This record gives sequence, structure tokens and C-alpha cells, in this order.
Amino acid sequence: MRAENGPAAEAGGDTVAAVVRQWQAVRPDIDTGPMEVIGRINRCAALLQQAEDAPLRRAGLTRAEFDLLGALRRTGHELTPGELARETFSSGAAVTKRLKQLQERALVERRADARDRRVAHVRLTDAGRGLVDTILPEQLCYETVVLSVLDGGDQERLSALLGGLLARLEGRLGPGRG
Repeated sequence: MRAENGPAAEAGGDTVAAVVRQWQAVRPDIDTGPMEVIGRINRCAALLQQAEDAPLRRAGLTRAEFDLLGALRRTGHELTPGELARETFSSGAAVTKRLKQLQERALVERRADARDRRVAHVRLTDAGRGLVDTILPEQLCYETVVLSVLDGGDQERLSALLGGLLARLEGRLGPGRG
């Protein structure tokens, strides 16, 4: 069994601390340590995404659609649907569906490959680039405010810890699976 650590746990804690206390009451023989870490990562991710998605909702985009637009913007060049699937950890079918919706909104353009008409190349339109460039600073501003509860050193340590965990998980599970 693992004891809870930190001021939040001592003060009654977060929602994960409550779940851990319940499990420890009914199953004191199990180690809830993994739940304490993974549960908190999942809960933080869900809460962050809810608020972070507000600019996307105002723009009429889903998170997955913005991920496609963002991949095109950050790479700076055309990508095939297969490349977009790899960049966004999505299935090919999901990418195809999202690209169709984004194309209907004139945010992306598709063109057939000159040598192989079965291959499509996707690029941002000016409207798509403008939308990404408008939304991204809003999201980064929100993230800065959220993370301001941690001092710079804590942010760097948390980033390093999460980066190490992610690198190991991607190495073991592969970047496209999980």
C-alpha cells in the first residue's frame, strides 16, 4: 500500500485522492501507486482539454480537426493523408473524414499527385493558416495561466518527468499505438 503525499492529499486532496482512499478502504492489500499517477495524469488531461477546446468550439472545430490543421501548419508543407495520420496518431479513415469536412470549409486543399493520381497532397489554405495562427496563441495563453500555479523549476521538472515517461511508453508501445 502507498501513502498519499503532498499538500493536496493532506488537505483532503483531489478527486483521485478520494478514489484512492475508497480503494484502500475496501482493498488495503493493493498498491494504488499506479492509480495515483495515471489517474492524475488522465484527470489533468481531461480538465485541460475541456478548457483548451473552448477556442476550438468557438471556431467550429473539433480537437481532431485542429490537430490536422496544426500538423500542416507546423510542418510547413503539404502532407499526404497517411502522413497526417501518423502526425496526429489517427486512423486513415478518420483523417479522410476530417479532411473532407475541412475541405468543405475551405480550410485545406487537396491535390492529386502528378505521378500517382491515387495519392493526394493536402495543404492549408490562407483561411486555414489564419485560423490556426489565431487559435494557437489563445491556447498557449490559457496553458501559461494554468501552469502559473507551478514555478518555473517545477514546470521544468514536470516536463522532464512526463517526457521521460512518454519516451519510454512510445518506445515500448510505439508512437501510433497506446
